[in-house]
Amino acid sequence: MENTNKRYAIIVAGGAGIRMGTDKPKQFIEVNGLPILMYTLLRFDSLTAKPEIILVLPEQHVKFWKELCQNHSFQVPHTIAYGGSTRFQSVKNGLNLVESRNSLVAIHDGVRPLVSVKVIESCYAMAAEKGSAIPVISPVESIRISKEGKTESFPREKVMLVQTPQTFKTGIIKDCYQIPYSPDFTDDASVVEANGIEIFTVEGNRENIKVTTPSDLIMAEILLKKI
Repeated sequence: MENTNKRYAIIVAGGAGIRMGTDKPKQFIEVNGLPILMYTLLRFDSLTAKPEIILVLPEQHVKFWKELCQNHSFQVPHTIAYGGSTRFQSVKNGLNLVESRNSLVAIHDGVRPLVSVKVIESCYAMAAEKGSAIPVISPVESIRISKEGKTESFPREKVMLVQTPQTFKTGIIKDCYQIPYSPDFTDDASVVEANGIEIFTVEGNRENIKVTTPSDLIMAEILLKKI
């Protein structure tokens, strides 16, 4: 009988580093002596119940990644899937390597190295119970929305900021990714929701930033020193 407790983690790392203003893709930028992407994989590998890790990379980055792993003696077990032209296609390519349908899969941004183990475990637990789980945090800033050329205030208690890992029962997410791509698919939850499936939330951790800009990099460097 198939193991219903089996875990997968798909780490999506297809960024080009444009907003970072560097030639090197942001996932490969070194922080405190280690590429950002390695911190992310290490975080998932630190779980007591380790997931099977699938790393999705653009095909042209694979050789460079393997050289980085050799140079840093990086030994976290993982399988590589080739990225696609969109995040949707990249995730789909990763899911194609997940043979099990009766398990759990967490889909995570490669440049979110500061997700907490507590959040990852909460996502797996909620997905096991409800079928889906995404981590969210509440904004601390005031919110305004644009409406008919003007802006107006909006209650921030009605707003959630979405993080990853977005976690699902494998059968659900594999089926959902069979639908055609739409530009409205901003994340995995939006794909699942388009299939009429309810999305459940867990509390994220505020440190779980997506390292995208130079200021994010400074923040990550400070926070990673404390791990």
